[in-house]
Amino acid sequence: MANGVWHTGYGIEINLSLPDLGHPGRPDLLREITARVSDRDPQLLECLAHHDGRECLSETGGKSPWMFIRRGRVGGRRPLVASHLPITHKATPAESAQHKATKERIVETAGRYGLDAEAEMPMANRRSISDAVVTGPGGLRIGWEIQYHHLSPSSVHRRSVNAVEHGITPLWGAKDRTASLIDRAPWARVDDMPWKDIVDGKEMVIRGGYRHLETWKCLPGGERHCLLSEGAGHCGAVHADWFVPALCLPQKKPVFIEDLVLQSATGQSAPVYVPSRGSGRAGRHMWVSAADRALWEEIVEEKTPLPAAPVEEDDDVVTFAEQEIDRTCRAGEDNWSVGDARPLRDLDQPTGGFTLPSLPAQRVSGPIRITPVERAAASAALGCPPWELGLCAGCSQLMGRHGQNAAMYCKACRAVLNGR
Repeated sequence: MANGVWHTGYGIEINLSLPDLGHPGRPDLLREITARVSDRDPQLLECLAHHDGRECLSETGGKSPWMFIRRGRVGGRRPLVASHLPITHKATPAESAQHKATKERIVETAGRYGLDAEAEMPMANRRSISDAVVTGPGGLRIGWEIQYHHLSPSSVHRRSVNAVEHGITPLWGAKDRTASLIDRAPWARVDDMPWKDIVDGKEMVIRGGYRHLETWKCLPGGERHCLLSEGAGHCGAVHADWFVPALCLPQKKPVFIEDLVLQSATGQSAPVYVPSRGSGRAGRHMWVSAADRALWEEIVEEKTPLPAAPVEEDDDVVTFAEQEIDRTCRAGEDNWSVGDARPLRDLDQPTGGFTLPSLPAQRVSGPIRITPVERAAASAALGCPPWELGLCAGCSQLMGRHGQNAAMYCKACRAVLNGR
């Protein structure tokens, strides 16, 4: 990580470890150098070694001597650092054919369902272009982004936020389980298949990015493990978690790309964001059924956010160490390169889940009226499908005193609950 850079426009050397960058007479300098590369001259910032005529490791490796500014992470500090701009990945002929075939299949599918679809649709501010925008009958717009090669997380976030700001729900398509877009925006992963198979209509199963919400009573002998106990214990509570179709109990049918084209545009499927347990900053974006999202929002008592501009947290505040400039080229020390082995991000694991709070006891008379959350909890506890019921007066009173304790219901009401 470099703490210095050359500004080609002003012909000055910038020390990123100083609060004033070494130029107190230029108060707007920080804003200028941290602007998006797409909004400035990409050759504005130059590696100091390259400028001094010394070896620039990036250029020696056939890459770029030009730089951008980002926030680093050194222990608990967040210094400004200069990194070399990556060489833009150019799609191979096979990747280009796959990309084109997938885009055309989405547009053609939308047309068969009577949906409006437009390929290569630019945003109003011209900062990005969606591969295909499918518009549903209610005006819901889904922006498909087919990304079959590496894209930086910041680019995924920036383009997703830009789409949301223009009334478009982003839907990123990937074929690689290591893709950086996974979980960082609403996404769907398909198999890596030849472009001809895509054109010929071979099944394109959504392998990752679409999940189902399941609830279960945490009791001995249950098929699901306890979310609160690290061992084999059972807490007796009702848990909820998101699973890929193959891991649902019973197993759910797979979702195909044609299904998602239709359901996303009509609102039958919707994006949801599930924070990771114990972390408010990390989480997963995914596609789910509209019914599952409504139930989840009631369980967690909050609406589902789409990608938005991040809120600056305490550990994101820039710190300045006030050091001398290190004029050595540091290219390759912390940059991503095509040859790097990137970790798998699509692991099919559950999200961490949620334990439903104790449901309040209610004293009622006459037919019982319960919320969708209570209905899901009772469904999980009794092993029957979600239900609507009216209990006898005696069981209604028991429900008010003892909650979802099915053992206290009379024989007739238990039969109703179990659908017999």
